Amino acid sequence: MTIQPDELMTLAVEAAEEKKAMNLVTLNLRGISLIADYFVICHGNSETQVQAIATEIRKRAEERGARVRGLEGMDTARWVLLDLGDVVVHVFHRDDREYYNIERLWSDAKVVEKV
Repeated sequence: MTIQPDELMTLAVEAAEEKKAMNLVTLNLRGISLIADYFVICHGNSETQVQAIATEIRKRAEERGARVRGLEGMDTARWVLLDLGDVVVHVFHRDDREYYNIERLWSDAKVVEKV
């Protein structure tokens, strides 16, 4: 069973929320980028929280049968990138999120509102 991009995005958001991710933003990149359909961006206040958020998202994605194509940055936990194919998750440490401000780079994307 293949998990749809919308479901995968929701799963990632819910997993991040469970681990108390801060300033959670989801960008809809459809029609803007071929990289992915969604970017999920959030941050944690410590390296431990960043790792916990990324680990929970990975665990839930794998449980639902999604293939984790890449996981980078877990060792330093300053910017963890989790590639789930149609959904790319960026989990930052608070300080690094402010520095990189990737939402600005994708300002053409629509922010997905949580219902």
